Amino acid sequence: MSVAAQRALHKAISSGTFERAYLLYGDNDFLKDAAARQIVDRAVDPGVRDFNVEIRRGGDVDAEAMESLLGTPPMMTDRRVVVLRDVGALKKPARAALDRYLANPAPDAVIVLVAAAGTADKGLEAKTTAVEFPILTEDRIPKWISHHVTTVLGGTITPSAATLLLQAIGTDLPQIASELEKLMSFTDGAEIDDEAVSAIVGIRRGETLSDLLDAVAMRNPIRATELLDHVLSLPKTSAVSIVMALTTQTLALAWGRVLRDEGRSSSEIERAYFGLLKESSAMTGRPWGEAIRCWAQALDSWTSGELTCALDALLTADVALKESRVSSDEQTLVTLILSMCSPR
Repeated sequence: MSVAAQRALHKAISSGTFERAYLLYGDNDFLKDAAARQIVDRAVDPGVRDFNVEIRRGGDVDAEAMESLLGTPPMMTDRRVVVLRDVGALKKPARAALDRYLANPAPDAVIVLVAAAGTADKGLEAKTTAVEFPILTEDRIPKWISHHVTTVLGGTITPSAATLLLQAIGTDLPQIASELEKLMSFTDGAEIDDEAVSAIVGIRRGETLSDLLDAVAMRNPIRATELLDHVLSLPKTSAVSIVMALTTQTLALAWGRVLRDEGRSSSEIERAYFGLLKESSAMTGRPWGEAIRCWAQALDSWTSGELTCALDALLTADVALKESRVSSDEQTLVTLILSMCSPR
């Protein structure tokens, strides 16, 4: 539902044909703010924007101000935009004025209501065109990167470079957007590729968190420990985030091991993995397809007992990282990798 609603909104922004009132809600504040800006930019000409765009916060608007905001006609143009952030903070009189307006919204205005993360308002959803912006999973971020580069920055990026940027930055969309602006300047309009990402972000193919996870999954401790320095130096990677990604991977391997022992084929297990990830918010540390292929290929390298021991080692490492400073983060991770990968 959220994807279809977002596509409809993007189509409206492209065409300049808007509904009278929108509710932007969900936990992804970055995408909500970006959508509100795009509506303003497309709906009102820059030359008359000072007279026809109002941006307020819900807690600062009383009933009288609300009626004025919603009742003011456009000046020197045929449409005005009102953006009301943190709409859930409206006091009752102001909310009542908003509800009265939404019962019969003006045809010459676009009202954009932005709800704070973690809040829901079924009443407003029923009276507006509601668009949800959830936190993006690792599987969707490369697609968002390509879309952002094309529609916002006016450039192109290879799928490989988008994935490499995800592996360097993680799921921090504001940071990704900032790096993409640098990359556009660096390439001077040319397509963003792996070499550009390596030059600007400092990550190289073969030295990513994904490569580290692959090495542990295939029980190659030498390769995994060689990669630690490179992976820990990435902008949004820490020892704790590595342990989190390893824990997701190990739990997935343990679940897949049970399915394999029941006689399931590799293709059946891969489909089961996709279903599992869709229902969870697990941190895979990379795009889902890449993770699932690795897990399915690595299953025969592990027994159920070895995976149980690996989970125990992950718990020990997690406690050590949060409570102890006897060892450095790198030493703790080396001990963890050797413990996980050693045959039992």
